[in-house]
Amino acid sequence: MNFFYLIKNFFFPGSCVLCDVSLTESKEIHYGLCEKCHSDINYINENKCNICGKPLISEIETCLQCRNKENLKEEKSNIDRLWTFFPYMGKYRKLLTEYKFKKNLILANLFAELITEVIKNEPLFENIEIVPVPPRPGKIKNLGWDQVDFLVKKLKKQSNFTVNRCLKRKKSKIQKQLNRAERMENLKGRIFIKGKAPKTALIIDDVITTGSTMEVIAQVLKQAGTKKVYGLSLFYD
Repeated sequence: MNFFYLIKNFFFPGSCVLCDVSLTESKEIHYGLCEKCHSDINYINENKCNICGKPLISEIETCLQCRNKENLKEEKSNIDRLWTFFPYMGKYRKLLTEYKFKKNLILANLFAELITEVIKNEPLFENIEIVPVPPRPGKIKNLGWDQVDFLVKKLKKQSNFTVNRCLKRKKSKIQKQLNRAERMENLKGRIFIKGKAPKTALIIDDVITTGSTMEVIAQVLKQAGTKKVYGLSLFYD
């Protein structure tokens, strides 16, 4: 597949996924972005809530909403810390749309590079095992790919990270129209361990909205013996 895309890009370089200008330099073709748009992609991991991954305004480490949940004992997260990259809006929303729905696979190079930078520079990730969010049953067979699965394969190939595919997923209702509580209930018993759970896990997903999927996975992992569960999502909504 990589050879095919190299040949394709050599003869038909294509255009920037954000501004549609023609790509000419090898670096531009590698990312699917022109130099200007690539330089305008801002990834700032500081000043984000450790629990929900959303930007902090004046708080430190944890946003007010997540602190209130913990104080009221409404919900104690099984995720020890969460990292996110981009808001799911504007040009960043277009990035995910191009990758996830239009299957612009070259964008995985950008995402993989960002994830690699975080993993290699975060002391908490020593001896980490990457646990991808499992796709819906039959998705890869029917569509030929899954956006998270493809990204994790690229991470393993480029940086030789340890990947643990210990999770399986049963069929459930589509999550899109459900709220957080309904999503949690919908996934209850639908994600399970099939294999050996890692001691320290990094769950990787493409976008986090209510956080229910990642929370259910973290709960399943900890029940199976995982001591620390971290989460990383490319986009937050």
